[in-house]
Amino acid sequence: MSLLSLLDYASVLVFALTGALVASRAQLDIVGFCFFACLTAVGGGTVRDVLLDRNPVFWMADPAYLGVASGAALLVFFTAHLFESRYRVLVWLDACALAVAVAAGSGVAQALGQSAPVVVVMGMITGCLGGLMRDVVSNEVPLVLKQGELYVTCAFAGSCATVLAALLGFGPGESALACGGVAFVLRAGSILFGWCLPVYRSRPPR
Repeated sequence: MSLLSLLDYASVLVFALTGALVASRAQLDIVGFCFFACLTAVGGGTVRDVLLDRNPVFWMADPAYLGVASGAALLVFFTAHLFESRYRVLVWLDACALAVAVAAGSGVAQALGQSAPVVVVMGMITGCLGGLMRDVVSNEVPLVLKQGELYVTCAFAGSCATVLAALLGFGPGESALACGGVAFVLRAGSILFGWCLPVYRSRPPR
């Protein structure tokens, strides 16, 4: 199994867990759990593959991805009640999933010989869209858009780290590690210490 496949599997697994946790907060049935898990797990990667014209899309080429996502949904269905704060678990799992998915997305684009801007955008799409779909469908404020938190910025920085590592002559494994590390550290800092970028404040006209 290639490094990119391993990253996709890891991304699918962890994002599926977050989707199932959202389903548990909404008190859905087992089918709802599987739906949210699969939507979150493959949403970003599907858009990535469509834009990159990868045929077939990764989970259609290997339906085992859907099996992994469904297995994660079943696991959460029977264990979610054990967690005192499911939202806290969701936030940290999502941070891990973001880091892995950005590495997977930017790595796929890089392996296909895409330019640096495309590599960065594909990393951001893979990392952010699955969680965005999950939150929109569940009628929650998307983590991507929460004020005072870093999220898309983490994906952007991680993707840039992939490009920079490649320019410095590092291999795919080192590039993926740099990407995931940068994205996770920034996201963790935002969660723990409130790291954020300045936000727009409207002012009355002069």
